[in-house]
Amino acid sequence: MLSIITNLGLGYKVWYNSGGKGSIVMNSRINKKKLVSRIAKQLATDEKTAETFLDATLDTLYDAFKAGESVTLPGFGSFYVRQERNSWVFKFNPGQKLRALFGWSSTYKEKS
Repeated sequence: MLSIITNLGLGYKVWYNSGGKGSIVMNSRINKKKLVSRIAKQLATDEKTAETFLDATLDTLYDAFKAGESVTLPGFGSFYVRQERNSWVFKFNPGQKLRALFGWSSTYKEKS
């Protein structure tokens, strides 16, 4: 069986078998500093501004979850929180683009 490895440059690789099926293999994690650096690059701004943006985003998400609210980020996914008998349940439902990336059932189509 032929295997082809594609490094997507995002901290993981895709292994393709001869049938064309791919599976994601995570090979590293990025820390906050690296994430801030990538956000700064995407926004064409400095890292201090990017870190402020990231911190504000995380604080806003935290506040929403603390209030028992769900958060939906189109193209990324939805975070759900709900209280059960003695605890809270936290779930993530990936969006179609993420589902396609990992080879899960998806209706997402790459823009050409």
